[in-house]
Amino acid sequence: MFKNLMDWLEYRMPFKEKMDLHVTQYPAPKNFNFWYFFGSLAMLILVNQILTGIWLTMNYVPTAEGAFASIEYIMRDVDYGWLLRYMHSTGASAFFIVVYLHMLRGMMYGSYQKPRELLWIFGMLIFLVLMAEAFMGYMLPWGQMSFWGAQVIISIFGVIPGIGDDLTLWIRGDYVISGATLNRFFALHVIALPLVLVILVFLHLMALHEVGSNNPDGIEIKRDNDGSVEQTEADKKFTFHQYYTKGGKKIIVDAIPFHPYYTVKDLVGVAGFLLVFAWFIFFMPEGGGYFLEAPNFEAANPMKTPDHIAPVWYFTPFYAILRAVPDQLLGAVFMFLAIIALALLPWIDRGTVRSIRYRCGMHKVNLIIFCVSFVALGVLGVLPATETYTILARIFSFTYFGFFILLWFYSKNENTKPLPERLS
Repeated sequence: MFKNLMDWLEYRMPFKEKMDLHVTQYPAPKNFNFWYFFGSLAMLILVNQILTGIWLTMNYVPTAEGAFASIEYIMRDVDYGWLLRYMHSTGASAFFIVVYLHMLRGMMYGSYQKPRELLWIFGMLIFLVLMAEAFMGYMLPWGQMSFWGAQVIISIFGVIPGIGDDLTLWIRGDYVISGATLNRFFALHVIALPLVLVILVFLHLMALHEVGSNNPDGIEIKRDNDGSVEQTEADKKFTFHQYYTKGGKKIIVDAIPFHPYYTVKDLVGVAGFLLVFAWFIFFMPEGGGYFLEAPNFEAANPMKTPDHIAPVWYFTPFYAILRAVPDQLLGAVFMFLAIIALALLPWIDRGTVRSIRYRCGMHKVNLIIFCVSFVALGVLGVLPATETYTILARIFSFTYFGFFILLWFYSKNENTKPLPERLS
């Protein structure tokens, strides 16, 4: 009876067929390594943020008068409210850590190169929406740093010639940061942006399954050729819509079904992540002042400015670039260019070899310098803007953009290592 019911459902909505195609029997390269944990971890954290966010909204009051008190109520009086709040706040930082490492893996193994340009663009759109979602969520506790951080970030749009003042007025919904700003940020954070984020994640996965997963060797999976069948040009390009079969048996080489091999592998990554995640939630939820700043445990006061205003840590690399440029307009331009340059990587990198394993030594050094620059800018963005720190921020901003400039020039005629015929 149950089988008949499942057959009836499958005929009208082929769920199992789609699960086989996109999950259980999805042919994944056999040489995935540690760096391939972060895509599945990002999905796990997204689910955590949505579920904990739903429960938090049940007791949150999105008004200037009630927001801070409602957070205190959640923390002190709601059953396990403190746990939900810390899971959400720590989850925000964990989300960005995982996303940054996921992006680094894409840069290391050339996952943005042809034919995966659209996959990379969807990923960058997810990153932008995630930044907007995090910024608006950061304002909701209505603490001192939330209020003044929003004041600083929103004022950046005011330097845009011609439309700056009108744009900041439109974003705030008032002439100053007020309850109207909080209310619209709450609506965007809870409804609009999560919906856009989920749609973009779905498109990201669809684009991935259309062209197939990249791998640490950066070469495409090939069809098996035992000598009895001559490979045509069409055979050399693996199509993930269908399986090549011979006598009813799958003969795709260098690929294994995603389930059970990578579901088990990802469970190991999930277990390790949850141990670290739980440790921060129970023992260091403020993250040493980086996840939750001390001023944010004080109610927002427009008449009292904190000693040092800085955005939360995952924005600080771009904030350091903004502060490093003396002119406000140019600083804003370079800050946005830092993100746009990442999105344009598929066209900046003109090389034909994807993986860092087979690229020249200069590319490896260039990528290391880029990573050091990004981390250094993140640290400098948290610190006060002293003369020394400003000079350092300018140096690391120069090396950050230097990565893209150098890549454009040397990638065209790069001296690379020979690529393997098969995955190693």
